[in-house]
Amino acid sequence: MSKLNKLKNVITAMITPFDENLVLDEEKYREFIRFQIDNECHILTMGTTGESATMSHEEHHHAMDITVDEAKKSGKDPFVLAGAGSNSTKEAISLSQYAENAGAGGVLIVVPYYNKPVQHSLIDHFSAIADSVSLPIILYNVPSRTGRNLEPETISKLAYTKDNIVGIKCASGDIDQITRIIKTTPDDFIVLSGDDSMTYHIMALGGKGVISVASNIIPSKLVEFTNSMLNNEWKKARDWQLQLYDLFKVLFVETNPGPVKYAADIMNIMENRMRLPMTPPLKENQKRIKNVLKDLDLI
Repeated sequence: MSKLNKLKNVITAMITPFDENLVLDEEKYREFIRFQIDNECHILTMGTTGESATMSHEEHHHAMDITVDEAKKSGKDPFVLAGAGSNSTKEAISLSQYAENAGAGGVLIVVPYYNKPVQHSLIDHFSAIADSVSLPIILYNVPSRTGRNLEPETISKLAYTKDNIVGIKCASGDIDQITRIIKTTPDDFIVLSGDDSMTYHIMALGGKGVISVASNIIPSKLVEFTNSMLNNEWKKARDWQLQLYDLFKVLFVETNPGPVKYAADIMNIMENRMRLPMTPPLKENQKRIKNVLKDLDLI
């Protein structure tokens, strides 16, 4: 369980740098990974924020290899989580097995999108993936994107029947449901926020941290925020929550990762290149993002 103890605090759902031809820019990606690790974040490669839905499996493999390699070179031993979900169980198994062979610490498996499988089908889907690898698996529930909610009873069954299903990223926005997940899963089941603005609430209930979008641009602040909660410094955490709330919300003024990639660009972290169908934010939303960044003295 020692490696799993790292699944807390901040895991950055990393944005992906593209070159002028919209090909993954390996040099920039390595530089960005080092930036995250130097700021004490763990890292997720090929999550939604990394535009995984527009990338081929070969590109997923390349991104995983780069991320694992940079993590090893860092000497800091961050946890490397790899997005390996798919609406095809066969494809999710293939990506998960590649992640394991590449040396990732665990895989993040989203609820199958578009298919809308019922709950007993979801149990079969996640069980098949769990049986195919020995890696720790973090479930990912984001019904706004997948069209299907992963119910607490289903999560509990998976947690109790599959030893390597060790946690969940919660992005349902439903605090009552998240409370039920924490109440009905094993004590060592890892609950992570999948929504920066809900991190305070989820960690107050016993969550361990956040798979974060905002940490792409403010990694050290997010680490301070989550550390304060893990250290039971709730007044400090509340102050962070209120200070960062507008940023958390404006980064979702349009579909992620459009806003955070735009913010990263104007903060000189990464150029704002995206693959269609994703596009940069509208001018009025760019202005809103800029205003929040100025208020926080980030630009």
